[in-house]
Amino acid sequence: MDILTALPLAFVMIAGPQIISSFFFATSSDWKRISAAFVFGALISVTIVVTVGYLLGKGIGTREEDDGGLTGVDYAVLALLVAAAIYTFHTRTNEEPPKWMGKLQGATPKRALVLGWLMLGLFPTDVFTSLSVGARLGDRDDPWLDALPFVALVVLFLASPALSVALLGERAERWMPKIRDWMNANSWIVSEIVLVFFVVIILTG
Repeated sequence: MDILTALPLAFVMIAGPQIISSFFFATSSDWKRISAAFVFGALISVTIVVTVGYLLGKGIGTREEDDGGLTGVDYAVLALLVAAAIYTFHTRTNEEPPKWMGKLQGATPKRALVLGWLMLGLFPTDVFTSLSVGARLGDRDDPWLDALPFVALVVLFLASPALSVALLGERAERWMPKIRDWMNANSWIVSEIVLVFFVVIILTG
Protein backbone atom coordinates (compact mmCIF):
# COMPACT_ATOMS: atom_id res chain seq x y z
CA MET A 1 0.00 0.00 0.00
CA ASP A 2 1.48 3.31 -1.07
CA ILE A 3 1.38 6.55 0.91
CA LEU A 4 -1.32 8.12 -1.27
CA THR A 5 -3.68 5.22 -0.60
CA ALA A 6 -2.78 4.94 3.07
CA LEU A 7 -3.14 8.67 3.79
CA PRO A 8 -6.95 8.99 3.52
CA LEU A 9 -7.57 5.68 5.28
CA ALA A 10 -5.31 6.74 8.13
CA PHE A 11 -7.39 9.90 8.45
CA VAL A 12 -10.53 7.79 8.80
CA MET A 13 -8.85 5.92 11.65
CA ILE A 14 -8.20 9.03 13.75
CA ALA A 15 -11.16 11.23 12.83
CA GLY A 16 -13.38 11.77 15.85
CA PRO A 17 -12.70 10.93 19.51
CA GLN A 18 -9.25 9.55 18.70
CA ILE A 19 -7.66 12.78 17.47
CA ILE A 20 -9.72 14.87 19.91
CA SER A 21 -8.25 12.82 22.75
CA SER A 22 -4.79 13.53 21.35
CA PHE A 23 -5.50 17.26 21.53
CA PHE A 24 -6.61 16.98 25.15
CA PHE A 25 -3.53 14.96 26.11
CA ALA A 26 -1.21 17.41 24.32
CA THR A 27 -2.44 20.23 26.56
CA SER A 28 -2.22 18.31 29.85
CA SER A 29 0.42 18.99 32.48
CA ASP A 30 2.32 15.75 31.81
CA TRP A 31 1.68 15.88 28.08
CA LYS A 32 4.91 14.20 26.94
CA ARG A 33 4.44 10.93 28.82
CA ILE A 34 0.67 10.84 28.43
CA SER A 35 0.73 11.54 24.69
CA ALA A 36 3.50 8.97 24.15
CA ALA A 37 1.54 6.34 26.07
CA PHE A 38 -1.64 7.05 24.09
CA VAL A 39 0.15 6.82 20.74
CA PHE A 40 2.00 3.65 21.76
CA GLY A 41 -1.24 1.97 22.80
CA ALA A 42 -2.76 2.91 19.45
CA LEU A 43 0.31 1.58 17.60
CA ILE A 44 -0.01 -1.83 19.26
CA SER A 45 -3.74 -2.00 18.61
CA VAL A 46 -3.64 -0.98 14.94
CA THR A 47 -0.76 -3.35 14.21
CA ILE A 48 -2.59 -6.29 15.76
CA VAL A 49 -5.85 -5.65 13.90
CA VAL A 50 -4.12 -5.09 10.56
CA THR A 51 -2.15 -8.31 11.07
CA VAL A 52 -5.32 -10.26 11.85
CA GLY A 53 -6.90 -8.89 8.66
CA TYR A 54 -3.76 -9.79 6.70
CA LEU A 55 -3.74 -13.38 7.95
CA LEU A 56 -7.44 -13.74 7.19
CA GLY A 57 -6.87 -12.40 3.69
CA LYS A 58 -3.99 -14.81 3.13
CA GLY A 59 -5.96 -17.72 4.54
CA ILE A 60 -9.10 -17.35 2.46
CA GLY A 61 -7.76 -15.46 -0.55
CA THR A 62 -8.66 -16.88 -3.97
CA ARG A 63 -7.17 -14.29 -6.30
CA GLU A 64 -4.85 -16.73 -8.06
CA GLU A 65 -7.77 -19.00 -8.89
CA ASP A 66 -10.19 -16.42 -10.26
CA ASP A 67 -10.42 -14.61 -13.59
CA GLY A 68 -9.26 -11.25 -12.30
CA GLY A 69 -12.63 -10.18 -10.91
CA LEU A 70 -13.61 -9.60 -7.31
CA THR A 71 -12.75 -12.34 -4.82
CA GLY A 72 -14.52 -13.40 -1.66
CA VAL A 73 -12.11 -11.25 0.32
CA ASP A 74 -12.92 -8.25 -1.87
CA TYR A 75 -16.60 -8.65 -1.08
CA ALA A 76 -15.80 -9.01 2.62
CA VAL A 77 -13.70 -5.83 2.49
CA LEU A 78 -16.51 -4.01 0.71
CA ALA A 79 -18.94 -5.14 3.40
CA LEU A 80 -16.59 -3.86 6.12
CA LEU A 81 -16.20 -0.49 4.42
CA VAL A 82 -19.94 -0.09 3.92
CA ALA A 83 -20.45 -0.97 7.59
CA ALA A 84 -17.83 1.62 8.55
CA ALA A 85 -19.55 4.27 6.43
CA ILE A 86 -22.94 3.51 7.98
CA TYR A 87 -21.49 3.58 11.49
CA THR A 88 -19.69 6.86 10.81
CA PHE A 89 -22.89 8.48 9.57
CA HIS A 90 -25.03 7.30 12.47
CA THR A 91 -22.46 8.31 15.09
CA ARG A 92 -21.49 11.66 13.60
CA THR A 93 -20.76 14.07 16.41
CA ASN A 94 -22.62 17.16 17.48
CA GLU A 95 -21.08 20.58 18.10
CA GLU A 96 -20.12 19.67 21.66
CA PRO A 97 -17.63 16.88 22.38
CA PRO A 98 -18.76 14.02 24.63
CA LYS A 99 -18.81 14.91 28.34
CA TRP A 100 -16.43 12.09 29.21
CA MET A 101 -13.66 13.85 27.26
CA GLY A 102 -13.53 16.53 29.93
CA LYS A 103 -11.91 13.94 32.20
CA LEU A 104 -9.01 13.33 29.82
CA GLN A 105 -7.05 16.28 31.20
CA GLY A 106 -6.44 14.32 34.40
CA ALA A 107 -5.52 11.02 32.72
CA THR A 108 -2.37 9.13 33.75
CA PRO A 109 0.08 7.57 31.25
CA LYS A 110 -1.27 4.12 32.12
CA ARG A 111 -4.84 5.19 31.44
CA ALA A 112 -3.80 6.89 28.21
CA LEU A 113 -2.02 3.70 27.08
CA VAL A 114 -5.16 1.63 27.65
CA LEU A 115 -7.34 4.27 26.02
CA GLY A 116 -5.15 4.35 22.90
CA TRP A 117 -5.33 0.58 22.66
CA LEU A 118 -9.09 0.49 23.11
CA MET A 119 -9.95 3.40 20.82
CA LEU A 120 -8.04 2.10 17.83
CA GLY A 121 -8.85 -1.56 18.50
CA LEU A 122 -12.51 -1.53 19.52
CA PHE A 123 -14.16 1.39 17.72
CA PRO A 124 -16.13 -0.22 14.86
CA THR A 125 -14.93 2.24 12.21
CA ASP A 126 -11.27 1.64 13.15
CA VAL A 127 -11.66 -2.13 13.31
CA PHE A 128 -13.43 -2.25 9.93
CA THR A 129 -10.81 -0.03 8.31
CA SER A 130 -7.78 -1.85 9.74
CA LEU A 131 -9.20 -5.26 8.86
CA SER A 132 -9.94 -4.02 5.34
CA VAL A 133 -6.38 -2.81 4.84
CA GLY A 134 -4.86 -6.04 6.11
CA ALA A 135 -7.27 -8.34 4.27
CA ARG A 136 -6.79 -6.47 1.01
CA LEU A 137 -3.00 -6.83 1.23
CA GLY A 138 -3.21 -10.49 2.21
CA ASP A 139 -5.62 -11.33 -0.59
CA ARG A 140 -3.39 -9.64 -3.16
CA ASP A 141 -0.40 -11.59 -1.81
CA ASP A 142 1.42 -8.37 -0.98
CA PRO A 143 4.03 -8.47 1.81
CA TRP A 144 2.86 -7.59 5.33
CA LEU A 145 5.39 -4.76 5.37
CA ASP A 146 3.20 -2.92 2.85
CA ALA A 147 0.83 -2.19 5.75
CA LEU A 148 3.49 -0.15 7.55
CA PRO A 149 2.79 3.15 5.70
CA PHE A 150 -0.82 2.94 6.89
CA VAL A 151 0.18 2.16 10.49
CA ALA A 152 2.88 4.85 10.47
CA LEU A 153 0.47 7.52 9.22
CA VAL A 154 -2.12 6.64 11.87
CA VAL A 155 0.56 7.01 14.54
CA LEU A 156 1.84 10.25 13.02
CA PHE A 157 -1.65 11.76 12.93
CA LEU A 158 -2.28 10.85 16.56
CA ALA A 159 1.10 12.24 17.59
CA SER A 160 0.69 15.50 15.64
CA PRO A 161 -0.87 17.54 18.49
CA ALA A 162 1.98 16.63 20.86
CA LEU A 163 4.57 17.23 18.13
CA SER A 164 3.02 20.64 17.48
CA VAL A 165 3.34 21.58 21.15
CA ALA A 166 6.94 20.35 21.19
CA LEU A 167 7.84 22.43 18.13
CA LEU A 168 5.67 25.52 18.53
CA GLY A 169 4.97 25.71 22.25
CA GLU A 170 2.27 28.17 23.31
CA ARG A 171 1.43 29.11 19.72
CA ALA A 172 0.24 25.57 19.10
CA GLU A 173 -1.85 25.58 22.27
CA ARG A 174 -3.70 28.66 21.03
CA TRP A 175 -4.88 27.23 17.72
CA MET A 176 -5.28 23.58 18.70
CA PRO A 177 -8.76 24.06 20.27
CA LYS A 178 -10.04 25.48 16.96
CA ILE A 179 -8.72 22.48 15.01
CA ARG A 180 -10.14 20.11 17.63
CA ASP A 181 -13.58 21.69 17.37
CA TRP A 182 -13.51 21.57 13.56
CA MET A 183 -12.53 17.91 13.62
CA ASN A 184 -15.28 17.14 16.07
CA ALA A 185 -17.91 18.82 13.88
CA ASN A 186 -16.79 17.94 10.34
CA SER A 187 -14.42 14.97 10.26
CA TRP A 188 -17.25 12.49 9.66
CA ILE A 189 -17.91 14.09 6.27
CA VAL A 190 -14.31 13.57 5.16
CA SER A 191 -14.40 10.01 6.48
CA GLU A 192 -17.49 9.20 4.44
CA ILE A 193 -15.88 10.56 1.27
CA VAL A 194 -12.71 8.53 1.87
CA LEU A 195 -14.59 5.29 2.55
CA VAL A 196 -16.64 5.69 -0.63
CA PHE A 197 -13.45 6.46 -2.56
CA PHE A 198 -11.79 3.25 -1.30
CA VAL A 199 -14.89 1.24 -2.26
CA VAL A 200 -14.55 2.61 -5.80
CA ILE A 201 -10.88 1.61 -5.85
CA ILE A 202 -11.79 -1.98 -4.99
CA LEU A 203 -14.62 -2.16 -7.53
CA THR A 204 -12.46 -0.78 -10.33
CA GLY A 205 -9.15 -2.40 -9.40
